[in-house]
Amino acid sequence: MIKILQVTNKKELKQFVTFPFQLYKNSKYWVPPLINDELQTLDIAKNPVFKNAEASYFLAYKDGKIAGRIAVIINHLEVEEIGKKKVRFGWLDMIDDIEVTKALLEEVYTIGRANNLEYAEGPVGFSNMEKAGILTKGFDELNTMITWYHHPYYAKHMEQLGFEKQATWVEYSLSIPDTIYEKVQKFSKIVRERYQLTVIRFKHKKEILPYVDTMFELLNKTYNTLQTFVPVQQYQIDYYKEKYFSFIHPDYITCIKDKEGKLIAFSVVMPSFSEALKKANGKLMPLGWYHILQAQKKNNKAAFYLIGIDPEYQGKGVTAIIFEEMQQLFNAKGIRTVETNPELIENTAVQLLWKDYNPVQHKERSTFRIDL
Repeated sequence: MIKILQVTNKKELKQFVTFPFQLYKNSKYWVPPLINDELQTLDIAKNPVFKNAEASYFLAYKDGKIAGRIAVIINHLEVEEIGKKKVRFGWLDMIDDIEVTKALLEEVYTIGRANNLEYAEGPVGFSNMEKAGILTKGFDELNTMITWYHHPYYAKHMEQLGFEKQATWVEYSLSIPDTIYEKVQKFSKIVRERYQLTVIRFKHKKEILPYVDTMFELLNKTYNTLQTFVPVQQYQIDYYKEKYFSFIHPDYITCIKDKEGKLIAFSVVMPSFSEALKKANGKLMPLGWYHILQAQKKNNKAAFYLIGIDPEYQGKGVTAIIFEEMQQLFNAKGIRTVETNPELIENTAVQLLWKDYNPVQHKERSTFRIDL
């Protein structure tokens, strides 16, 4: 018999967060999140996203044991200001039992209909800045710090229950050559001189802080036409600053300004933390921080996380400057492979950026939708 109970206290919330540690304890590819980070993200008192969102968390029990979990989310910015009558669901994990999945999703339908919403979509987070999509390709690859890993049966369950794919993201693995392509260097030089652009280099983390708000403004401008877009609010920017700042290495940030000193483009790359997070197994203490620091210092793999370009400069070759800067860094640091952030499959402009780096599409993930 399957029983669904709503999370109502801190003990149950911790059970909610740690359930995947049981589900994936024997997986070579699942990269665990940081437990305290997950708890803060889901805590209405600590995550400012709850200024414009609400969420309910549910655990599924089968034969007295936890067999699944789900978060049901309403983003009021999305519903009321953008006009998407959608109930979101995320943090979906379950054993390979279609009845467990069905019972969890019934909670989504109930809340969605009670709020006069028209469809459900997931798995997603509270906004477009968080993890999204069920893995449908790349089951023998480690997930990154900002993506979910799933067993193959997740997508099969969704299809069996009448869901259809809504948004699909692809991820690529790039090979970094030993030297910068001559055409990249030439084009970078031409673009810098034509538009009088300058690269800002950082030596210390604190030097990055004055630019963070403008980076997010550029993100909003860069992606506001994509189907999953929800504008990032200032209080969310402040929250993300605090959440991810400890992972950022100043060498891996590239910012470009125009002749007036205005930020017109940036990229955020990080050393790959997947192996380090596996070793940390959800905890920074006592040794988790050591593994994170080691990954920052010595690593042959990196991950592209964010790239933003002012619309005024899109299509003008600014990416050549970013790639030249990044490859100088990769060669200096011994980085041989770079993974891209998930990119919407229809975002061909971004995918074309990687064409010179022998891109291999090694992962794919989708959100699933059902009408209510």
